[in-house]
Amino acid sequence: MSYLCDMEVRAKKALGQHFLTDQSIAKRIVDALQGSDALEVGPGMGVLTQYLLKQNCVNPSTPLHPKGGLRGVPLRLPESQSSESPEEAVEPHEMATTARHLKVVEIDKESVVYLKKHFPALGDGLIEGDFLKMDLSGLFPGPFSIIGNFPYNISSQIFFKIIDNRDLVPEVVCMIQKEVAERIAEKPGTKTYGILSVFLQAWYDIEYLFTVGPGAFNPPPKVQSAVIRLTRNSRTSLGCDEKLFRTVVKTAFGQRRKTLRNSLKPILANKQSRLCNPNEQSPDCQPELSPGSVEGRSQGSPGSITSDPIFDLRPERLSVEDFIALTLRLQ
Repeated sequence: MSYLCDMEVRAKKALGQHFLTDQSIAKRIVDALQGSDALEVGPGMGVLTQYLLKQNCVNPSTPLHPKGGLRGVPLRLPESQSSESPEEAVEPHEMATTARHLKVVEIDKESVVYLKKHFPALGDGLIEGDFLKMDLSGLFPGPFSIIGNFPYNISSQIFFKIIDNRDLVPEVVCMIQKEVAERIAEKPGTKTYGILSVFLQAWYDIEYLFTVGPGAFNPPPKVQSAVIRLTRNSRTSLGCDEKLFRTVVKTAFGQRRKTLRNSLKPILANKQSRLCNPNEQSPDCQPELSPGSVEGRSQGSPGSITSDPIFDLRPERLSVEDFIALTLRLQ
């Protein structure tokens, strides 16, 4: 029976809600999750949650059923949530006794009511709140994966929060706007490569998994969607001032058509001001260059910061490693 037959939650434009209704897509998303403990962001009406529960994903306080099932997990999901025939429904003996701990966070009160009604197994693992304002440090005993159909209007903010909690989040499987997914997964040298590409690729390996059309949602969005997987890489430190690194990347892409020599003038001028501080004057100080006039320096002069050929490039040409090296020159 179609998931739409029990549409009890109204999609709210202000929350960027587009409910996934294609069961096969939902299952593929959940199957892409490789980690153990998981936090689902924006479960809506539980189209992903149902498959997470069927993978024996529970909240840490949910006891195992003596026969191998989970107390509070319906042996047959609500018909509106299931694309399977009754014969295919999960029986208790099919559930493993080793549970993946699951929590979900939902900001929409109407969705919270729906989830409590249809997925009692979530128990206190159902958190009503704003993911962007949550403290993620105490959610699980250790690292955890994040999964979800992210609201397109705040997907970038979600990714920035993930970056800030990168040592807690080794894996992310999510559906986002296709254009954003391509930008995140893109390599240097293309027009779509940008700020999020650099920031996320600094800490994660990115995989573009598959594209999802508007027809898989209700209401259908006006854009294509895509599912990507982020897997934490081995980098433990950038080896440079991370705050300056972010400033350099944002400033460079803020005027992406200009070469770095021109787009980074404010940062270069600040660097020169520090070098020429009368109290701590550096040998690299060039007094003829005023803080507001980077081009006053001869580009080829010995010791000139901008004599490096990297400043002839536009930001989309630089890899993560290049931006790290650039930051080291400017800090």
